[in-house]
Amino acid sequence: MLPMLSQAFLRLLVYRAGTTLSYQILTVTAGWHIYSITHDVLSLGLLGLAEVLPYFCSSLFAGHAVDVLSKRRLAIAGCLCHVLIAIGMIGVVAFADHTAAASAGIYAAVGVAGLARSLLRPSYQAMVVCVVQRDQLAKAAALGTVVFDISLVSGPMMGGLLIAATGVMAAYIATGLCALAAIAALLTLRYAEPPVESDGLSVFASIGEGLKFVFSTQIMLAAITLDMFAVLFGGAVAILPAFIHDILNGSPENLGLLRAMPAAGSILISLWLTRVPLERNSGKIMMLSVGGFGAATIAFGLSDSLWLAAACLFFTGLFDGVSVVLRHTILQLVTPQKMQGRVSAINGVFIGSSNELGALESGLTANVLGLAPSIIFGGCMTLVVVAISWFSAPQLRRLHVGDLHKPPDT
Repeated sequence: MLPMLSQAFLRLLVYRAGTTLSYQILTVTAGWHIYSITHDVLSLGLLGLAEVLPYFCSSLFAGHAVDVLSKRRLAIAGCLCHVLIAIGMIGVVAFADHTAAASAGIYAAVGVAGLARSLLRPSYQAMVVCVVQRDQLAKAAALGTVVFDISLVSGPMMGGLLIAATGVMAAYIATGLCALAAIAALLTLRYAEPPVESDGLSVFASIGEGLKFVFSTQIMLAAITLDMFAVLFGGAVAILPAFIHDILNGSPENLGLLRAMPAAGSILISLWLTRVPLERNSGKIMMLSVGGFGAATIAFGLSDSLWLAAACLFFTGLFDGVSVVLRHTILQLVTPQKMQGRVSAINGVFIGSSNELGALESGLTANVLGLAPSIIFGGCMTLVVVAISWFSAPQLRRLHVGDLHKPPDT
């Protein structure tokens, strides 16, 4: 058994799995549900907007709340949002008898999910540093990534199977049950929350303090922006349906295979990192991993067979997994405990924005350059970002995670 697998950390993993499964099942079900009643592609785009806007508007405030209030209670509040979503959507399915009412209910549900997401991520990150010893945080970050990636893949599959077998009602019930499992894990979680040290700052001043810390800490800012731009320029997954149809001449079943490949690579490398944490030359390895992600993206853009494309996407996930684990480890080790919530929320805003904007960037460049050239362009831009970071962020390049085990000043 790994050293950091305490009962408290195992319960946190159950919490992370439950909330991720609940969110993934909800998004798949809501997308299927609204398209089935509107038959309008625009409704799918509006669905994403309905979730993203509340998340971005509330994320920084949620990070502040995690730092000054009970982390466990805020996490439970986020889970309860998903339970309420499930109850509400059961009512929509049972009683909404026209398209406008059902659509409004679905948009409201994903909006509440956006609010919940702003609480769930920083709460998890802040509780991890309370239950895991500092010298085990790298392994904990790797195992947390494994649990997240498995849930990321299995959630949509569970949602799809439930919809196919019994309809959207059962899938919505499953979102609530997964959230209840997360709540049960939190209620049985035993750990000592650190006392809140009030600095007498207003909410906005507290958020500003978190932003100032991130932007003044080269190691952290470089790690966040490196991952952000890699996802922004290298996010080829957004245009996979078109790539399969126009380049590979594949079938819809091939989409599931290719979508699963990055997660498979990430899970494999994260499992390895739970056994062999990267204590030395961590910054160089992170930069080279992002470079490998860009190179694999270029190779994917040049691929003309299903299995070559799948292999390339597998390696994008493998390299990205290294980068994600190291970024999470750096954030948790560099950040003072009293600022974990705010810094995690800021990180979420950075990475969340890159996912959304990356999908937009992929679509726009594909429209201008064509599918394969746009993917190759994105991979090349990722390599450019790595080259710039290599010379502009020497502290990150020279970083050894093993040297960060001494607690920072609080």
